[in-house]
Amino acid sequence: MPHSFTRFVFKELFNMFPSSYSLTEIQHRIDEVKTFLSVTLSIANAHTVEFYTQDVWQRFMAVSPEEVLVAVSSCSDQQGAPEHRGTEQSRTTFGFCIDTNRLVDIGELLQAAQAHSLPGLGICISRDELLQALRENRSESGAPPAEIGAELQTDEFMNSKKSHEVSSMSEVVACLAQRCGVKQVIDVGSGKGYLSSFLSLQYGLQVYGIDSSSTNTHGAHERNRKLKKFSRAYQKRSKAGRAQGKASHSPQEESGEVKPGPNGDDDVLFSVGAGTVSQEEEEVLIGSSDVNAAVERPSEPEELFLNALSVDVLQPTSPRVPASQLSAEERERRKRENLERKAQNRAASASVVFSPLTSYVTAETELRELIGELEDAVMVGLHTCGDLAPSTLRMFVAKAELAAVCSVGCCYHLLSEEFDPAGQECSRGMCGFPLSQYLRDQSWFCGRNARMSACLALERVSLGQGIQMESLFYRAVLHVILRDHYSSFKSEKRVGNVYSKAKSFVDYVRRALRRLELDESKLSDSDIQSYHDTYRPRMGEMHAFNLLKVTLAPCIEGLLLLDRLCYLKEQEDLSFTALVQLFDPLLSPRCYAVVGLKSYGDRNSR
Repeated sequence: MPHSFTRFVFKELFNMFPSSYSLTEIQHRIDEVKTFLSVTLSIANAHTVEFYTQDVWQRFMAVSPEEVLVAVSSCSDQQGAPEHRGTEQSRTTFGFCIDTNRLVDIGELLQAAQAHSLPGLGICISRDELLQALRENRSESGAPPAEIGAELQTDEFMNSKKSHEVSSMSEVVACLAQRCGVKQVIDVGSGKGYLSSFLSLQYGLQVYGIDSSSTNTHGAHERNRKLKKFSRAYQKRSKAGRAQGKASHSPQEESGEVKPGPNGDDDVLFSVGAGTVSQEEEEVLIGSSDVNAAVERPSEPEELFLNALSVDVLQPTSPRVPASQLSAEERERRKRENLERKAQNRAASASVVFSPLTSYVTAETELRELIGELEDAVMVGLHTCGDLAPSTLRMFVAKAELAAVCSVGCCYHLLSEEFDPAGQECSRGMCGFPLSQYLRDQSWFCGRNARMSACLALERVSLGQGIQMESLFYRAVLHVILRDHYSSFKSEKRVGNVYSKAKSFVDYVRRALRRLELDESKLSDSDIQSYHDTYRPRMGEMHAFNLLKVTLAPCIEGLLLLDRLCYLKEQEDLSFTALVQLFDPLLSPRCYAVVGLKSYGDRNSR
């Protein structure tokens, strides 16, 4: 296909979408969010641990906790913010008094927060819109992404969250690969290889999974080996089932779409309980010093599943007949069939490959030195942590062999910031934020606590899958005790996993003091309990304040993602860039992907 025609097709293909916003329009949206956050970011940057020692509520709030709780609840129930009560005499910006910088109008703040989130800005496209656009002008064959054998049901060997993510993203990646005419995928931060294995087994793509952890790489090797065995057994069972029930086969069963399990969110092997808070979300609220890193979690569901399979299930065999009872013709026929089957298996293994690699990669990494067989490829990242997500975009821009990118980031609190005065210095401008030249020219920074707030899941909290307030309350009151009785209350030592083991507040404090290596004999049980009784009536303040932080989370996340989109828009050789909502935010709160495609002619002229 002529290069000029391909460039024309790309431009015509995506002009219909909001993603066709120009660089100037994206910069305008960034300015809108920046203006809002310049007023409200102080709330997000307030640390929960210091809530009482810094008297946070009095510093920022001129409304009661009850007003905040009612307003936020009303906003969640009605799917819209309550009207603000502004009068001609009030002088507010986004609900904050211009004179005192304290919140006086919660309704105005909630309305502004909705307007400055990614859904409110209206710049994202849906996964279905992206797939439709990719398929309307696919390759000359007009065929959908090829699937190998029977359709694998991800919910049979993953929990419901991972199944949703892998099935949703893999179809997009397969369509991107077909659109670009490539057969290879590089999965950055591949971890345990969920996405990589599925892309290889289901779509026949050659996938290189790169992870900096050798433990993850080894686990991915073993998991992929088991999945291949399961895939072969699954396909044989599916073929047998199709042969028996071909007449009653429904069109939906042939659509090739990977659907969730019959129980919705509930995996047959594993389910995520309602009302739970993820480790990332708990870290966000209570601070990295208080992450419960040792909480026991269920074993990986697909490991439970695969390890439970017997060899006969993985490799089904037909009833054996002694060779002495076979005729010479039958023995010869079976020998020939076995040789043919082995040849087919070798061919399939050569074309469907997932290769886990251990390496720390940056934009300077020479991918062809790392992957000797590398051809043009699509680069992907599913929940790449911290700086790895922006590094993925830098690699995509820098490497001519990368035709497209689909990157979903997470763990914003682990991003490095170039202009944060309290942050660590970054070398040669390789910090995670800001990525775009536009925000770098303005020396913009968010702050660590604000980035931690960006990890909170508004959709989940809105449905009552709430915040574990008691643990946050305990930690904040402990900080008061440390301030009043110990000079090392700003120690770098971590309290860590204490709350889950404590039987009471007194027990919690004593465990924490021992963890911090402080003299617990200085305080009697009654002294400790008196702190709890003093601050317990003010627990509502903390609850209301944290709900406001949750409300601001989508706006902060929006700025971080707009910065990444702006970075791609600043490049001259990209034919398409977009923010795409890939996942259901209730199942997977970090649901947005940054997608980019290079112009075919420009990519080949490098």
